[in-house]
Amino acid sequence: VNCLVQRQNNRFLPCQLRDSILQPSGYWSNALTTRLPVDLWQPNSASLIRHNATVDVHVRRNNTRGLRACLQKEHIDFKVFISNLQKEIEKQTGYRSYRKKRSESQYDYEVYHSLEEIQSWMFEINRTHPHLVDMFSIGRSYEGRPLYVLQLGKRTRSYKKAVWIDCGVHAREWIGPAFCQWFVKEALHSYQYDSVMRRLMNQLNFYIMPVFNVDGYIFSWTTDRFWRKTRSKNGKYHCRGVDANRNWKVKWCEEGASSHPCDDTYCGPFPESEPEVKAVAKFLRKHKKRVKAYVSIHAYAQMLLYPYSYKYATIPNFNCVESAAHNAVTALYSAYGVRYRYGPASTTLYVSSGSSMDWAYRNGIPYAFAFELRDTGYFGFLLPEALINPTCTETMKAVKTISSGLLKKCETGMYQLDRERYPYL
Repeated sequence: VNCLVQRQNNRFLPCQLRDSILQPSGYWSNALTTRLPVDLWQPNSASLIRHNATVDVHVRRNNTRGLRACLQKEHIDFKVFISNLQKEIEKQTGYRSYRKKRSESQYDYEVYHSLEEIQSWMFEINRTHPHLVDMFSIGRSYEGRPLYVLQLGKRTRSYKKAVWIDCGVHAREWIGPAFCQWFVKEALHSYQYDSVMRRLMNQLNFYIMPVFNVDGYIFSWTTDRFWRKTRSKNGKYHCRGVDANRNWKVKWCEEGASSHPCDDTYCGPFPESEPEVKAVAKFLRKHKKRVKAYVSIHAYAQMLLYPYSYKYATIPNFNCVESAAHNAVTALYSAYGVRYRYGPASTTLYVSSGSSMDWAYRNGIPYAFAFELRDTGYFGFLLPEALINPTCTETMKAVKTISSGLLKKCETGMYQLDRERYPYL
């Protein structure tokens, strides 16, 4: 393994300020014990660092020289990707007054938007497309903000299969909310002339949650661009927040999750402790007979993942899900030639417990996916706004392919049989 992190009381602590990013590759020597605080980007936990793997970290400016010296001393290869992180951050958050003025007349889908702007956009979409859109709240966040969802689809009959898509589970992954907005825009604008989209909207309902972790998303705009977790308080520690993708009631707080509140992968005090997670779980349980696909949008790694995350095992309806994933990444590739890896999350990315994808699958949603969008580490969480269009365009092709697959039959008899015999799967 190939990255140096700060160790204190056998816990790895992320730093709070980021001024440069390095991507070292090689293997991590146990001799590296110098206390230099770095923040892990990929993987997101020191426990997931493996031999001969690439690790992305960012480090505050005044620690860069020390880290470089340590890496060179241990003969660990590294490459500086972004030498001035603050400058890159300001490119995405600056000129807000200009953007707001522009967005009032015509919403710009090729820039990142604040929560206030996104929610205003949602109200406007709901107002201007009454026959295809319904907007509602499924609950409130820890800090009391409404959790808004858009339902897309032609109101043709009472029962329709549905697809759930959530974005912004992790606050710093700004390309997620950008995609959810892009999806809504494309679905509505292409309904009249795109026969595939029209068929999907006529025969399916889409539940779109542009910002799952609303509190964390605001915090990533105002205070810490690389904040990941929710913003809930912990009684015993000053550290705030829970990893909203480790808080679900499926193998909760086992491998790949942390029980310490200061860690980025903290699982929370109990399953569904976070009101955001609880609200989505409640909604999906209520509509479990209708929802046939669950899609969660994350970044970054260029992967399409499906269950299981928490164990090395083959899902009962593997052939159908594998085929859907293959078709999706093939469609994605057709846009710009960008290659995505696909497969079970545990073997393709890493083992993690308490994830929304595993929970959705275990609760009867046969097609559960997690996308890790662009890129593979050069920009990381700071994907430039110039790449929003191509990233969302190719991802749109993949999601449309997954959704179209729901309208065709697949041999799911084995899946249904195994669900009856093995309800704990």
